[in-house]
Amino acid sequence: MYLIKNANLLSMADINYEICDILVEDGLIKKVGQLNVKDYPKAKVIDAENNFVTPGIVDPHCHIGIFEEAIGFEGADGNEMTSPITPELRALDAIKPQDVAFAETLEAGVTTVCTGPGSANLIGGTFCILKTYGKTIDDMIVVEESSMKMALGENPKRVYRSKSQMPSTRMGSTALIREYLQKAKDYKEKLDEYNVGIKENKDVKKPDFNAKLHSLARVFDGFPVKIHAHQQDDIVTAIRIIEEFGLNASIEHATEAHLITEYVKNHNANLIIGPTLGSKSKYELRNKTFKSAKILKDAGVNFAIMTDHPVIHLANALTQVAIFVREGLDELDGLKAVTIDAARINHIEDRVGSIEVGKDADIVIWDGHPYHYMTKTKYVFVNGEVVHKQ
Repeated sequence: MYLIKNANLLSMADINYEICDILVEDGLIKKVGQLNVKDYPKAKVIDAENNFVTPGIVDPHCHIGIFEEAIGFEGADGNEMTSPITPELRALDAIKPQDVAFAETLEAGVTTVCTGPGSANLIGGTFCILKTYGKTIDDMIVVEESSMKMALGENPKRVYRSKSQMPSTRMGSTALIREYLQKAKDYKEKLDEYNVGIKENKDVKKPDFNAKLHSLARVFDGFPVKIHAHQQDDIVTAIRIIEEFGLNASIEHATEAHLITEYVKNHNANLIIGPTLGSKSKYELRNKTFKSAKILKDAGVNFAIMTDHPVIHLANALTQVAIFVREGLDELDGLKAVTIDAARINHIEDRVGSIEVGKDADIVIWDGHPYHYMTKTKYVFVNGEVVHKQ
């Protein structure tokens, strides 16, 4: 049990910029408010000394552990570039908790990550959600399979053009995605018919098992989808696919979404924007700008902010957000984009993303303002345990 006293709390919920206390017990946040030390004689007291205290940072889209640092090919397990359609793959089976990036990420206050396959394939497999602390993947898992990764635009086109196979155009990319979504839908209908028939003692033939379709079919039960799309045209195509097949989806990167805000807003799109820190390394990024977050916020578009680690190292997650704030995004909205909004778009807001009673005690005590480049973490809690101390 811990009692954090004198926290300048940025809860990402109903208490922000107020001095409060937080009681942590059994891995959860038990109380938030003005608490008396005498009422909790068994608690270890930590004085935050009026420093800022936030929930642990949540990165909504990255590749930590699946593109391991400092190794090269042996640690690169994020793209199975042998087929453009691989929904049966799981990031869970390739993540390396020994990736040195995890310790650096944890020290920087990032406690939850959504990590998974890259964008070489049109349908690349499933992401998973992890805490950044643990010796084995089983210690870290929040959601084993959290979403299905799809990709439009330049990357799959380039990969499979070099292999002289489809897709080599955006037309080919969209056609293949639609083909396999329809196949998965048909497969699910047959499987559902068989399952109903079993319950009703009817003689219905079970469809032959197909690993690709069996995995992909889950999207028709609401299993979340992440669609990689940078350019305006690819964003619109992603929305077209989402609406045609009734997908529960977010658009990842959405680099040019700020140029079509009315369209994105009218179609109720959820965006995970970034990475924005760094150079415009390819044509799709030519309109990348730190002004995008304010433009999207002013338009009423729902978004979170990603690092796409290792594109931007997770330890620099708040450096990137700070520049969005410098370019007009509200300070609190910036923090929400890497805490509660990131959790909400990844459907884990019941556990992480804010300091509220009943949620996981993932808490960061900072020694300065979280956005300042000189600021360090004084304490990092994961699941109610101190896992880093300055």
